[in-house]
Amino acid sequence: MMLKADYPLERFSTLRTPFYYYDTSLLQRTLESVRAQTAAHPSWKVHYAVKANHNPVILKQIASAGLGADCVSGGEIQAALDAGFPPGSIVFAGVGKADWEILLGLEAGIGRFNIESTAEMHVIAQLAAERGGTAPVSIRINPDIGAHTLAGITTGLAENKFGIFHGQAEEVIREILTLPSLRFCGLHFHIGSQILDMTDFAALCNRINDLCNRLERLGLPVGDLNVGGGLGIEYGHPNHLPIADFKAYFDTFRSLLPPKYPLHFELGRSIVASCGSLISRVLYVKEGLAKQFAVLDAGMNDLIRPALYHAAHRIENLSSDGPEQNYDVVGPVCESSDVFGKGIVLNECHRGDIIAIRSAGAYGESMASQYNCRPLPPAFFSE
Repeated sequence: MMLKADYPLERFSTLRTPFYYYDTSLLQRTLESVRAQTAAHPSWKVHYAVKANHNPVILKQIASAGLGADCVSGGEIQAALDAGFPPGSIVFAGVGKADWEILLGLEAGIGRFNIESTAEMHVIAQLAAERGGTAPVSIRINPDIGAHTLAGITTGLAENKFGIFHGQAEEVIREILTLPSLRFCGLHFHIGSQILDMTDFAALCNRINDLCNRLERLGLPVGDLNVGGGLGIEYGHPNHLPIADFKAYFDTFRSLLPPKYPLHFELGRSIVASCGSLISRVLYVKEGLAKQFAVLDAGMNDLIRPALYHAAHRIENLSSDGPEQNYDVVGPVCESSDVFGKGIVLNECHRGDIIAIRSAGAYGESMASQYNCRPLPPAFFSE
């Protein structure tokens, strides 16, 4: 929990804004909560989704906690290796794996390639054969299941670009078994992100059980099951609910999937989102005809989620205990979409006030850009 008084305002006053601030003690408590829910299951493995936040300090803390890494690019594989994740704990997904990325994974000896098309399968088989080795692979299955989340971050529908349609699993497994440079290891699923409704995961489990039963009836191997990630956080209540509901999440799979299958999970947002805040300053309070604007020195290049997904973050004025007023909180970028929130209730704002945009530890720093030639925001950590 990070209340206003918990932020080191004296320290912040000496730093140039905007920047990301990470509460590493909250991250540690979050990791301990994950371990508490999975400790009784030695065949379970949690892989951290590196795309959520690839800051080296964050990665090293997560690696030290014993998690694996879920990567979607060669750069993420290298970042995971540099942070100390064991190669065998790294899984590699993505619909567009370049040859150099596949070779990097093969040379490093990563634990799994999650293949997303038969075309990719043949390329991995060829590159592995040329090296005289064998690539461990799982099939990413598109289960054709929707999730109660933002349209831009759902991944499990047939219309999405991800995975192989569940009805084609049998023929793809049969083909893998004929390729000596591939070793079939299991099935991979992922239905989306920022999911708070456990019935979405229950629907996934039902689809998984149907598919596994069908494969077993045909005498085909199932291997282990990677159920992906997608668990969301409470963006509106970071002070009261700072840690995701890992118990409800893991209980869903514990109760609905047979224990005979080893399970893999790929959690990202739920691990790092709550520990990070984007810290900014008020440049101006601008009076409009019908509203007032708090113009910050942070922009959509620093945190693109509100502009890209219409995502909502809690915003707080750390400098003021004045009367509450309504503001459109906007940035300086030359785009009308550079808006962090409209009609946001904040303690009265003045030029120079320090603003915290909460729960920005996931898909904040990792998606930052230098649009408008703005520098990338640095990162600082709790002491």
